[in-house]
Amino acid sequence: MTDRLQTSYQAMGVGDDDLSADSPHERLIMIHEVPENNKSRWNHVEDLDEFFTRVYRYHQKNGFFCMMLQEGLELVQFAFVVLFSLFLLGCVDYSRLHAGDHTHVNVTIWDAVVPGNQCMRSLSTWVVVLLLVPAVGFWLLQLAKVVYHFFRYLEIRAFYAGALRIGAGDLASMTWHEVQKRLLEAQKTQQMCVHKRELSELDIYHRILRFKNYFVAMVNKSLLPLRYRAPLLGADLVFLTRGLKYNLELILFWGPWAPFENNWHLKDSFKDARRRHELADFLARRILWVGVANFALCPLVFVWQVLYMFFSYGETIRREPGALGARRWSLYGRYYARHFNELDHELAARLTRGYRPAARYMSIFTSPVATVVARNVAFFAGALLVVLLILTLALESHVHVEHELALITALTVVITACRACIPDENMVWCPETLLGMVLAHVHYMPDSWKGSAHTTRVRDDFSQMFQYKAVFLLEELLSPIITPIILCFSLRHKALDIVDFFRNFTVDVIGVGDVCSFAQMDVRRHGNPTWVPEGQTQANHYQQAEDGKTELSLLHFTLTNPRWKPPPQCNLFITSVKEQVTRDVSTLHGPIAEETALYQSLYSMSSLGAGYQSLMTSLQPQLQSRLFSDRPMGAGSIYQSPSRSKMAGKPRGGVSRVEGPLEGSTNGVMGAVMQASGAGAMAASHLITDASLTLSQSGAPSQQPAEPGLLADGTKSDMSLSVLYLHELHNRRRRYGGYEDIAPMELHLQQRSSPDAPAATEGATGQPASQVTGSSPARLRIPSDLANLVETTEGATDDDDDDSAPLVHHAQIS
Repeated sequence: MTDRLQTSYQAMGVGDDDLSADSPHERLIMIHEVPENNKSRWNHVEDLDEFFTRVYRYHQKNGFFCMMLQEGLELVQFAFVVLFSLFLLGCVDYSRLHAGDHTHVNVTIWDAVVPGNQCMRSLSTWVVVLLLVPAVGFWLLQLAKVVYHFFRYLEIRAFYAGALRIGAGDLASMTWHEVQKRLLEAQKTQQMCVHKRELSELDIYHRILRFKNYFVAMVNKSLLPLRYRAPLLGADLVFLTRGLKYNLELILFWGPWAPFENNWHLKDSFKDARRRHELADFLARRILWVGVANFALCPLVFVWQVLYMFFSYGETIRREPGALGARRWSLYGRYYARHFNELDHELAARLTRGYRPAARYMSIFTSPVATVVARNVAFFAGALLVVLLILTLALESHVHVEHELALITALTVVITACRACIPDENMVWCPETLLGMVLAHVHYMPDSWKGSAHTTRVRDDFSQMFQYKAVFLLEELLSPIITPIILCFSLRHKALDIVDFFRNFTVDVIGVGDVCSFAQMDVRRHGNPTWVPEGQTQANHYQQAEDGKTELSLLHFTLTNPRWKPPPQCNLFITSVKEQVTRDVSTLHGPIAEETALYQSLYSMSSLGAGYQSLMTSLQPQLQSRLFSDRPMGAGSIYQSPSRSKMAGKPRGGVSRVEGPLEGSTNGVMGAVMQASGAGAMAASHLITDASLTLSQSGAPSQQPAEPGLLADGTKSDMSLSVLYLHELHNRRRRYGGYEDIAPMELHLQQRSSPDAPAATEGATGQPASQVTGSSPARLRIPSDLANLVETTEGATDDDDDDSAPLVHHAQIS
């Protein structure tokens, strides 16, 4: 039995005289008939992967003019770096700059410039051959690429105006969700894909993210050799740079010998298990040749890396000496934290919200020895700096061309670095709460980190995802040297595993082509038994995704695309989560409320900031005395009328970075809580939207209400609560063996809270033992397995006071 494709192909009768001897049984020929009123230049687009990707980039990069301007200026920037480097090498007489030190004559930079007719003659032939000739060739290739993009994006601009009815001035006020909705409508009339009459949101994501989904799955299954044991340091290191990523994509996806025949089809030979060893040998040889080519090009690439970093970051370091001490999400961290079927702007929005709690978490780890050394180094450097500044201001003639200014800059950098190593001794942080805040936005965390957030092991592991910018620059600088070594000596030996991966985890989807089976988010095929209820997955250890990647990706996609209809096996998992939420809601009024997964998730969610506290209380007003008895709910409250969720006019600003629809979504745990509490879906949608209006787009905690007119999508709030809830269920399933086994524990807790229970459950004042009373009347109820209350010393200042986050409480222990 075969499935009939939904196409606009129609049958045409054929006479007996037209029959071929090779196919005497065929009586019909399928032709593609386009109605006269529907013919357009976008009917039956040959490469929909490239087409949809350009549609997405056109929206994200703010239209045709901005894209072409950026690419044109990048050409100018490359030419400037090359020509300016040649100028510094051959057109400046540095001996004249030093001559002023002996003659006491002021020398300007123009006095040292060599005349133009002597400039080129002074350049070495090797410099011209090794730098100028390759640079000119590369620049010409980039120019051809820009010209190609110019005509391609002219077509996309016409598509936006003609098929989507979106003008250039409308892009700034439209989310990708709105563009995608019009794209799905355009398919019905334009028939860009002829294999399906209607496309789904997942079809578009598959087209745009086909290769990225494969890469995410390979990182999730630890297939790629990205972790290494440092021989001298004795620690595991992660190495993934842009250069290495480019080579991996060249080898695996789009290169001339890649397993893929084109953008949408894996070569048939890679689907044949009988040829796995032959294909592995072939792939290993190609990896070796690519590694050898990297060795040959290593000097050129290394020189370019040095020049680019010098011109890109030199001024930044001079202006902000502490810039190298700032942190950024590593490339490995981005792929580790990325969901299947998650677009670039959705990932960037999540990581942006998680930046501040991640930076705060890393800042709590300090070394006492480093602190002592930093204080003394800062003292000596500060003394020298003060003297130099006084001499510079008092005696202008004292400052010559060199030495003093460079020394002042170096001392400023040293003092800034030392101050970063000196912690605030009055602040005591709770690492588990901080890491929970990171989890709410980043969504992924290894199980081994649970309960160990205070250890240096977790700190070191997290630093591989959230690295110093100085480490990032060093890795990129060494990438031309290390990348060929990895290709030749590590990746080459993974060839057989890579061939097996493509064969075992590739499925053919009608209207889309070959995609990674993990990207289907099929819980039954790739679900993790510790993340789904019993019987909902048949995956073994090789087939299951790690760290709940399938389950969290499915929930994220349903929230960002609420109109998408999941398959039955996916819908079963979502329904089971909502049913568990309903059961937890029914226990929130009882004595065991604090031990439920929902309560723990609501409490963790409240640590994200004042807006989130208000949101949690609005979801369950009766829990205000339990969750936030020590937190005033004044101006931060979001109990607004539903009419606020209706915006007047179109929004402006970073609308292209918004995840999902602006009106929010009720498909997650938050919507399930509202419906289980007696509110309808429409009321839940209004409440989520009202809540989102009080949350800044950065997701940072704030003591003040949101600025008037500031808009943030409600999807992120629902997803944060859903992530915390799923992680809590996962941890309980690992501890107790399943959701169903929690009932005996709850019965035990009921018995413990009965009147016959030992008096140890209450304090001397008659309050539950979980309440901690400080010198102030504010009290905080703490779940039994979540220690969130941390006190500072008696002399703590209010420099970093933040009532919105339960991380630091300025109180004395009575």
